[in-house]
Amino acid sequence: MSTEPRRPRPADGLFIVGIVGRTGSGKSTVAAAFAADGAVVLSGDALGHEVTDRDPEARRALIAEYGDGIYRADGTLDRPRVAARVFSDPGARARLDRLVHPRLVHLIRERIGGLSTRGFRGVVAIDAALLLEWGLERECDAVIAVVAPPALKVDRLARARGWTRDEVRARLAAQRTDEDFAAAADETLENRGSPAELEASARRALARLLKPAADLGPHTPEERC
Repeated sequence: MSTEPRRPRPADGLFIVGIVGRTGSGKSTVAAAFAADGAVVLSGDALGHEVTDRDPEARRALIAEYGDGIYRADGTLDRPRVAARVFSDPGARARLDRLVHPRLVHLIRERIGGLSTRGFRGVVAIDAALLLEWGLERECDAVIAVVAPPALKVDRLARARGWTRDEVRARLAAQRTDEDFAAAADETLENRGSPAELEASARRALARLLKPAADLGPHTPEERC
C-alpha cells in the first residue's frame, strides 16, 4: 500500500479516486463499474480528445507539427497517424506531451471544481494512465491500481487495437511496470478473470477505501488547515 501523501481531508463532499495501470489492464472496466454505481468518471482519454479536437491553440500547434492533413474532415485528430509518429520519435512525443498534458490536467481540475460548485457529493474517479506522471495522486483521496498478467494484456490489446503482438509488447515496455503502479496505490486489483469478477473486486476495494472517510464523519474547512 502506498505511503504517498493524498489531499487533505476534504470538506467538499467529494471522494476522488485515481485509477491507474498499464494499457490493457482493465482500468476502463473498473471506471465503468464505478459509473454504474453513481460515480462521475473523468476519462483521461476522453478529455485528451477534447483538448486536441476543440482547443484552438492545441489545434494550431498540432497542424504546425504534423501538417493540415492531421485533422480529418469531421474535425477530429487522426490519432493513429500521430501515434505512429510519436512512437518512433521521442522528440515528437515530448513536444506532444508538453502541448497536451498541461491542458488536460487543467481540464481535470476544472471539471472537479465544477462538480463541487454544482453541489455534487460522491465519488469522482479519474481514469488516467499518466496520473502519477502528472502528480495528481496527491490531489486524490485514494488511488487504485489495476494489474494483469502480461500475456493477457498482450492478447486484449492485439484484439482490441489491431496491433501485432510485437507492437503491443513494445508499447507496454515504454510504460511503468505493474509493480510501480501497485507501489503507488492504496488498493491493487489483479485482473485475472472475467470483467464481472474485476467489477466485483473494484466495488469491494472502493467500499474499503470509503469506510474510513465515512467513519471520520464530515469536516469543516478549519479542520483542513
